[in-house]
Amino acid sequence: MQENKMGVMPVGKLIINMSWPAVVSMLIQAMYNIVDSFFVSRISETALAAITYIFPVQMVLISCAVGTGIGINSLISRRLGARRFEEADLVACHGYRMAFINWGVFFLIGFFLSHPLMRVMTDTEYIVTEGSKYLAIVLMGSLFIFVQITTEKTLQATGNMVAPMIISLSGALTNMILDPVLIFGMFGLPRLEVKGAAIATIIGQGVSLLVAACIIGKKENAVKIRLKGFKIERYIIKEIYAVGFPAMVMQAISSVMLLGYNSILSKSAAAVAVLGVYVKLQSFVFMPLFGLNQGVMPIVGYNYGARNRERMMEAYRKALITAIIIMIFGLALFQTMPGELLKMFSADAEMLKVGVPALRIISLCFVPAAFDVISSAMFQSTGHGVYSLFASLIRQLVGILPLAYILYNYAGLKASWFSVPLAEILGFTYTAIMFHNFYKREVRNL
Repeated sequence: MQENKMGVMPVGKLIINMSWPAVVSMLIQAMYNIVDSFFVSRISETALAAITYIFPVQMVLISCAVGTGIGINSLISRRLGARRFEEADLVACHGYRMAFINWGVFFLIGFFLSHPLMRVMTDTEYIVTEGSKYLAIVLMGSLFIFVQITTEKTLQATGNMVAPMIISLSGALTNMILDPVLIFGMFGLPRLEVKGAAIATIIGQGVSLLVAACIIGKKENAVKIRLKGFKIERYIIKEIYAVGFPAMVMQAISSVMLLGYNSILSKSAAAVAVLGVYVKLQSFVFMPLFGLNQGVMPIVGYNYGARNRERMMEAYRKALITAIIIMIFGLALFQTMPGELLKMFSADAEMLKVGVPALRIISLCFVPAAFDVISSAMFQSTGHGVYSLFASLIRQLVGILPLAYILYNYAGLKASWFSVPLAEILGFTYTAIMFHNFYKREVRNL
């Protein structure tokens, strides 16, 4: 059998080879997030606030899909590195079963709870009405995103990063094209406004699913995928979610943090809008970092399974240096051009007054975040996702929310933005301690 490139290709070249498709895919996804909010902001500031309130719930959905996918990715890459190929095939098969089960849960939430969830978050009638329509469509149509992400993570685990990029790009580009058409009613179609943005999202995800099905069905892959004809094994589900559940909770924590922060800032519509815009803008910086993370995870997991400490640590070091460089560029952008970034979203004078210092302060977290993200890839790819989970808990729940509440109530709105970089320092400290212990206990003796 031909040797897998993750075990033989020079590490620097391998990181580039594995990461650039994911970085491109993530940047396009970030562009989609920006474009979606850009067009909705043209409806009204209230419409933009509506999708800001919805965004944390969407993140819970994405966290479930991505968390499960990360667990699948980690387990497949370790099994391939250990040359246990039949088990790798079985992990992939279980992943698709879990995608359908997870979709069923979110379908029910979308059907029964969309309106109550919006009513809990706000009393503004327009936001409740339009937001509940958007939420129901996105949740009930989530089968596409679950299967898409399962396919992407399975292929990435085998070292194939180009196919997942094509899958992701097809959906994101479709979404961006359809957004203005459906939101504003172009080419004779009805004007659907916020609802149109949701429909464009689902259609884009459906296109991604079709492309994924074509790739899986027509191309020979390093793992063999079956949708039926096998028995579900509890130990495989357990191993998938040993990494996948902490990753899922980590991403869901971001939703809880945003919901909490929105509540703290709720007296100022401009501040809520600024927070929503920041989340979209920072994705331009973090998405390349997450693309690098995706490229490094299977490399580390494969070489951990193969017990090759030198290649494993070389991949980690080179990825960390690259991540720091990316975040330095991001910090420079937010420090020098905050006003220009906010004006992309039709920011008025009040939003600029609140947002310019906010972007400069929050972006101070960028550089230490590089260490946390790449170390998280190391933990997840070796089956220690719980370390990453606690780092995220410390940053976002133990750190950001209490600090934001205290600073907002005792020092004002501007001071509250410092909660983000301060919490990142707490997370950095915890991650450094855990990485040291992990290396001494497990990696050094490989």
